[in-house]
Amino acid sequence: MPTYESRANFEHGLPESLGVLIVNLGTPDAPTTSAVRRYLREFLSDPRVVEIPRPIWWLILNAFILPFRPASSAKNYATIWTEEGSPLLVHSQDVADSIGRQLSARVSGVVNVELGMTYGNPSIDSALEKLYAAGAQRVVCLPLYPQYSGTTTGSVFDVVTKALNRRRWVPEFRFINHYHDARGYIAALAQSIREYWDEHGKGEKLLFSFHGVPRQTLDKGDPYHCQCLKTARLVAESLELADEEWQVSFQSRLGRAEWLKPYTADTVTAFGEGGLKQLDVVCPGFASDCLETLEEIAMQNAEFFEEAGGGELRYIPCLNARDDHVAFLTRLVEKHIGGWPETSPDWSASDVARENEKTRERALAAGAEK
Repeated sequence: MPTYESRANFEHGLPESLGVLIVNLGTPDAPTTSAVRRYLREFLSDPRVVEIPRPIWWLILNAFILPFRPASSAKNYATIWTEEGSPLLVHSQDVADSIGRQLSARVSGVVNVELGMTYGNPSIDSALEKLYAAGAQRVVCLPLYPQYSGTTTGSVFDVVTKALNRRRWVPEFRFINHYHDARGYIAALAQSIREYWDEHGKGEKLLFSFHGVPRQTLDKGDPYHCQCLKTARLVAESLELADEEWQVSFQSRLGRAEWLKPYTADTVTAFGEGGLKQLDVVCPGFASDCLETLEEIAMQNAEFFEEAGGGELRYIPCLNARDDHVAFLTRLVEKHIGGWPETSPDWSASDVARENEKTRERALAAGAEK
């Protein structure tokens, strides 16, 4: 028989609030082999991430990946780790905190914002627990994935709903599953590139590098590939680039199966072999800088480019907690919480407190214990 979790110290008439759950992929707790192994075990055990029959994949993962890959990955993480910790966690927390401040200034009622990671810490479960403890009866979830993919956004939904399934009192729930073509997102991306060019000059070519996924996901109807192409096209149009000035590629391939093409490593190598002197790379699928941008693109692929005869590969940072990015994400959340009590201009803290007290008095009069 299932056991359902209740809010700790529940009593009638407790204050309610609106909760915002910001989610990103996750990161190891430290740039060490053991921490990376724990993280990879959780990440690569997700059937959304690797669609291979479980017994076969269990053998591959435990016999050929986890004994060896964590050590090399830990070295890569060490090259980007900061005094504050993992860049992805630091930037994601900055984004969540900034959204919280802006929402509190724009929404009449009480709003609490928490960050959770699909894999690793802080977990989605711990973030939801904080929202529950703060009285969240309405929750909206924003995965920081502009383009929808079952391997990312779909996994967030799985983890969130699994956590909600354990709750006795399930909150009202809304889920934002993409924003790949939203005007504010495109405008922020384009402006970040313009600012980089204003400071450093414009490269000969702009490469949009998105995280790769297996080709079979496209064949089975996942919209990720199409949304990536649309994002790149809209940004290129905003920058008024000619077709020959930009290209799309896909990075981070794992295993031998075919993934979305062209591969980023092959693309930058070809550019180098062609004698390109200055290549600019931006990664619009990542809201926050992380291992895949700071190490894989800015370091590994820069080496591929130079070794192939190219000049300089210049990585343009993610949007992170830029003002225009945070302002867009805040408006996006605000749009999706429309109609909830906390968003009403008539919401009053004193009125809510009086109504909560009346609710408690009526419950006690009816025989409630607390």
